[in-house]
Amino acid sequence: MIGLDYNTQVVAAATALLGGAAGVAGCLLLLRRRALMGDALGHATLPGIAAAYLVSVAMGGTGKEPWILLAGAAVGAIAGVIAVLVIRRGARVSDETAMAIVLGAFFGLGTALLTVIQASPKGHQAGLSSFILGHAASMVASDLRAASIVALACVALVVLLTKELRLLCFDESFARTIGRPVRWLDALVLLIVTAVVIAGLQAVGLILILALLILPATAARLCTDRFATLLPLAAALGAVSGVGGTLVSSSAPNLPTGPCIVLFAAALFAVALIFAPRRGLLARASASRVRGSPS
Repeated sequence: MIGLDYNTQVVAAATALLGGAAGVAGCLLLLRRRALMGDALGHATLPGIAAAYLVSVAMGGTGKEPWILLAGAAVGAIAGVIAVLVIRRGARVSDETAMAIVLGAFFGLGTALLTVIQASPKGHQAGLSSFILGHAASMVASDLRAASIVALACVALVVLLTKELRLLCFDESFARTIGRPVRWLDALVLLIVTAVVIAGLQAVGLILILALLILPATAARLCTDRFATLLPLAAALGAVSGVGGTLVSSSAPNLPTGPCIVLFAAALFAVALIFAPRRGLLARASASRVRGSPS
């Protein structure tokens, strides 16, 4: 990062760490067939953020304190996880249905609270819109430290429990049969995803967080079938997306950093979709021609 100003270096380092952690967490969601969970958790943070703003103002604060808003986001995300689990077990519906219900209900509640905030005497969304759309460009050294802690903690947990998580993702029934704590492992996966979602709000916002979780993981999945290779490859693609999007945004000040990161991740996915060795479009077209050629 030689030649870049200090702020750009901080933002690039923070988004690289968050992108790497998102890639790892996204792999777990993808293999567990819960891609929508990231979106559900992201939208579940909105009422938490809005409620935290209202509480802060009621207690004499400005409503813009970042740690209060992040705490509210965490409460909202945890409530979203609990709601998904309760609905799935109580109503006996699929994961996708439960996540779609939570996504819609929590986002509707958050929108209603934002309307209340706008209508209040001190109401304004300054400070809240940054959590919806991301504010990576304003990251400082403390944000980098927080991103480092979240990323390293999530990756460390996945590395320590690689065997158990592999069983959970590929053969849950067998894992339960041999006595693995499937429910606790499942809860750990949701905890990791929740931590990444909360940390990623600063980088890309709650609307685009799903893309940061899923695009690097899906691109890596196109390139490899091995779990041991999938995780570091997804982490690398997520980190490259963070740095690449930051550099693109810094070169054109009018471009927001969060969407640039997601677009960079989408570009990497498009490359993998076309050129992946076995699952890429070119590889499959070549295989089809070989099968269709006369012997």
